[in-house]
Amino acid sequence: MNGMPASDSAPTGAVRLHDYFRSSAAYRVRIALNLKGVAYESVPRDLRHGEQRSPDYLAANPQGLVPMLEMDGLRLTQSLAIIDYLDARFPDPPLLPADPAARAQVLAMALLVACEIHPINNLRVLRYLKNGMGQDQTAIDGWYVHWISEGLGALEAMAARHAGRYLSGDRPGLADICLVPQLYNARRFSAPLEEYPTLVRIDAALAAHPAFAAAHPDHQAPAEG
Repeated sequence: MNGMPASDSAPTGAVRLHDYFRSSAAYRVRIALNLKGVAYESVPRDLRHGEQRSPDYLAANPQGLVPMLEMDGLRLTQSLAIIDYLDARFPDPPLLPADPAARAQVLAMALLVACEIHPINNLRVLRYLKNGMGQDQTAIDGWYVHWISEGLGALEAMAARHAGRYLSGDRPGLADICLVPQLYNARRFSAPLEEYPTLVRIDAALAAHPAFAAAHPDHQAPAEG
């Protein structure tokens, strides 16, 4: 059983997260569950071996992606939709500011990561570049670093204007939930981060937060390979 201590507003029935330890999207949901204090069971789906494409999983989640959260009799997919559900279901602590302008700023930073950087750099895209288009690893790594650098450059400029202690203000929120997994993957691909001092500072502060530390890929199974 993973997660932080249970929230006062307990979920109905078991909570199961279909997960892959290095998936940015699943990593986001782990952080959100921890911030909300929702205990959950991790059900690993190893993307390296195509376990997300198994018939039983496709029957439950036709898109064949992780994460999928089973909770309250529901099967929830897409990380931001899952996090939105968790935020509505467990409103304390909130993941978005109440002020409309601040909310829009935090959403813009979160969506920059989740909708601009992540989709063109996720595992299935990188595999298609290799297996479908015949690109070598040097070209694939260059693709990854190019798009993540373009996105992080914009996010750094936004953060320098709007961030407090964290991207979402003085307490962690949705933008921070999206930032940390993206920087984890940036380091895996040796993307240069020295040009993003605000993002690196915030990421370091979040690394010390229990909800983020518990969600780190090194603390999940499988954590090898």
